[in-house]
Amino acid sequence: MIGWSQPAVNVDSLRKLIRNKLADLGQLEEGAFPMSERVVVRGGKPCGIYFCLHGPRSVKLTAVADLERRHVFFYGSDGQRADKAELPLRRAA
Repeated sequence: MIGWSQPAVNVDSLRKLIRNKLADLGQLEEGAFPMSERVVVRGGKPCGIYFCLHGPRSVKLTAVADLERRHVFFYGSDGQRADKAELPLRRAA
């Protein structure tokens, strides 16, 4: 699990969105397969998060959360971009 100090991003909602969307893209049962995540670094600074849903038979579905552009890009098992969504942001208190 990766802790993130970006105050505007709701990381729990982001994980849920990505897990559900990737499972839908791969026609997989939600929550049945593990998902890994890694921080993406550019110029020595974190700029995003890479997610990978590890499905059956070595199927991998991925997503990249671009924190600078505030979008999530989803990729199918063939590596082609399949969808794009806005980052779920925290509501101001």
